[in-house]
Amino acid sequence: MQLSPLTLAYEVPNPLNHVVDSKFANGLTLHSVTLVVAGLLCMWALLSAAKKIRTGDEAQGTDRYVTRGAFAQMIEAICVYLREEVVRPQLGKSTDKFIGFLWTLFFFILVNNVLGLIPLMDVQHIFGGLFLKDAAGNPDIHWAIVGGTATGNIAVTGALAVMSFFVIQINGLRSSGLKGWAAHFLGGAPAYLAPIMLPVEILGMFIKPFALAVRLFANMVAGHTLMATIIMFSGMGIGMLSDATGNFGVIALGGGGIIAIVSLVAAFALMFLEIFVAFLQSFIFMFLVTIFIAQLMHHHHDEHEGAHSYEHGDQSGVTDDSVLITQ
Repeated sequence: MQLSPLTLAYEVPNPLNHVVDSKFANGLTLHSVTLVVAGLLCMWALLSAAKKIRTGDEAQGTDRYVTRGAFAQMIEAICVYLREEVVRPQLGKSTDKFIGFLWTLFFFILVNNVLGLIPLMDVQHIFGGLFLKDAAGNPDIHWAIVGGTATGNIAVTGALAVMSFFVIQINGLRSSGLKGWAAHFLGGAPAYLAPIMLPVEILGMFIKPFALAVRLFANMVAGHTLMATIIMFSGMGIGMLSDATGNFGVIALGGGGIIAIVSLVAAFALMFLEIFVAFLQSFIFMFLVTIFIAQLMHHHHDEHEGAHSYEHGDQSGVTDDSVLITQ
């Protein structure tokens, strides 16, 4: 089916083209370039926000403590929430040691998820169809050098999961020692259960990062494939409109119009769901990594240290209000 370049394609597109990686030159792929772009965007956005969040000059008075700009305020609110409400309850005093890594995970995944919602590939396909030719001399409607959903690539999510796996395990070894790290495989169970517990726990150690990778990959592929499919129906409807005076006549005109309108409305509604999923999956990946780090950390003595000292008469660091409540 021949369409105008402004309908995004000259033929019925394959929805998987929006999520499948492809090479274009010297081993470079769409997703590899997109990852670089996402990393640069992430660095630019966070560094720009950090300049506006940091304390200003003393000449500004009390205003120097106020974050400048709505975007920087949004970034600050997200960072503070993740640190104080999500990470600190799990990692306690070790929060500051890991928060930089966890923030990076969240924002890097989020930027990649959001980039997948921007029709960069479609714009490049239109450009290629209008101005470029392929090897056969036809309009190059598949030309693109950046775009797609990098987090819809199992290699990308797998790399993030492997990196998180090493952070989790290395920190477990450092905080607990080799003996303590090995002891967690039994989880306090009697030694005679080792033949059952050890294989399950060792397998679980690798299943956790595998689940991280597959969860993010599957959600991105499913969501964007559904979005591309719905948009594909709108393109087919527009194609029927353009052929209304040919084989289909009035039926094509009415049917094509209905298909195009319904598809566009459904795609518009689905876009809001996709935006929500982009944030949700970024949060889930970061949160689960936090949980896995906390599982291998022995920080319970820090949590009970205050209660232990209070029982022995040491009330330093205890506020008056907390004493009154206790009494």
